[in-house]
Amino acid sequence: MAECKPCITLMEERLKLMKASTAAKVDATLYRSMIGGLRYLVHMRSDIAFTVGYVSRFMEDLREDHWTVVKWLLRYVKRMVDQGIIFPKTSGSRLQLTVFSDVDMAGDIDG
Repeated sequence: MAECKPCITLMEERLKLMKASTAAKVDATLYRSMIGGLRYLVHMRSDIAFTVGYVSRFMEDLREDHWTVVKWLLRYVKRMVDQGIIFPKTSGSRLQLTVFSDVDMAGDIDG
């Protein structure tokens, strides 16, 4: 994936993966290793947390469509490797973070 084309989104919009996929099986060792590395990366890159959690659900029966999402995520990570959030230290004031989230868990097929 070193020469892959970077992408700007974490995963395809409105993507619905299923545990009962009929796509071809993939190498379980490689998939699980990649998910393990991405789970570690979540500690520094919280923007990928949802997608990593989503693809982690399919580790018992790995299929090509699940692997495609992992590769898409790697392309996103490649593009965003130099991006980050900086919280500058200001004297005398307290750091306050406000976070908003919009997640569509109701659209989950395997719930």
